[in-house]
Amino acid sequence: MIDVFEHVEDYMGFIRKCASKATYKIYHIPLDLYSITVRKNKLIGLRKDTGHLHHFMKETALATITDTNQEVLDYFYTDWTLELYNRGLKSKFWNKVRQAISLVNKDFAVRLLGGYSLMVLAK
Repeated sequence: MIDVFEHVEDYMGFIRKCASKATYKIYHIPLDLYSITVRKNKLIGLRKDTGHLHHFMKETALATITDTNQEVLDYFYTDWTLELYNRGLKSKFWNKVRQAISLVNKDFAVRLLGGYSLMVLAK
């Protein structure tokens, strides 16, 4: 399930139904909740621009999986900002800052600057 359930009104019911279809599941969950989106009140813009009805940070994303009666087996961050082309100087600068902070504490970089999603393996 790649970037799907944040668009679904009853996302937990949807996840439960889908989870019954396979033993192992892979989820890719955008992490929209980070300090800049909250501080600058950008979540409603994300809702309009991306169609995300629900917003997650690592802890709420993992809790969603466990709250739908699944076991999280493994997870890691994916850095989607590095894969976007034709980025301006401002974005390139913040990507370098994001990468530098990530070397010291990736969780902090994710919570502070965003730009990451979470890949989760569940059973």
